[in-house]
Amino acid sequence: MYRGRFAPSPTGPLHFGSLIAAVASYLEAKVHQGQWLLRIEDLDLPRQVPGAADLILHTMQAYGFEWDGEVVYQSKRDALYAEALYQLEQAGLIYPCGCSRKEIADSAIHGVDGLVYPGTCRHGLAPGKQSRAWRVRVNTEPTSLVDNIQGPIQQSLTHDIGDFVLKRADGLFAYQLAVVVDDQNQDISHIVRGADLLDSTPRQIFLQQALGFTQPGYAHVPVATNLQGEKLSKQTLATPLNPQHKNEELWQVLDFLGQTPPAELRNAGHGPLWQWAHLHWRMSNIARQRTIAIV
Repeated sequence: MYRGRFAPSPTGPLHFGSLIAAVASYLEAKVHQGQWLLRIEDLDLPRQVPGAADLILHTMQAYGFEWDGEVVYQSKRDALYAEALYQLEQAGLIYPCGCSRKEIADSAIHGVDGLVYPGTCRHGLAPGKQSRAWRVRVNTEPTSLVDNIQGPIQQSLTHDIGDFVLKRADGLFAYQLAVVVDDQNQDISHIVRGADLLDSTPRQIFLQQALGFTQPGYAHVPVATNLQGEKLSKQTLATPLNPQHKNEELWQVLDFLGQTPPAELRNAGHGPLWQWAHLHWRMSNIARQRTIAIV
């Protein structure tokens, strides 16, 4: 069975960029007569905004989304992440790292997604160093996938990323480990999300292979940016969704995703718009590019 999911972080209210990922993953699941799950990725406690998780759920209900099963919260799943980390430790694939951010910045080069860890602690902690985080050992083999929107992707984790963190210095499990464990635990077969996460996907595939997990199918939709090329996000002060304008916003999302919804449905109520979207959704209509600027 097709099982998709939407996994927002409660760092603030949903915005237009969030709605793009939600609509795309939701309709793709429905077209395949599949299930669509909702996961709240509240792992990064320092970045959480009080009340944001409940606001996200209420907003999604107001926009007409219907999810299958109970909402899953990452903050309640530490035992699963610890089990996966232990499995990697037993396989000799992780090691303690004592480097501070400043030390890494002083000796690292820039890769596709930040600084490439130079491997300082790969062969053991230096005398007097204390463990701060746990990293996974990557290898020199390229990691590849064929994204259902963006096409073939290949990445060298050694050169582009370096050994990456699975458990942070503050004791929290890292997103890369948690998302892989959650997708496996929830039997997610297909992941439709924003292209801002495309560079993370090879890391997740690497962990799936190391843990013996099933690799889901991937499709990364273009990310909406402002005219300066900045991704719409809470950090760039993206306007929160307003349920009073839900039909207009849903219509704009479908248009952004290349579905060309009829102009007469723009003000027809979100019921008829959803009905049209269920009948006419085509992933093949989505632009094969990572970003699209909106006015």
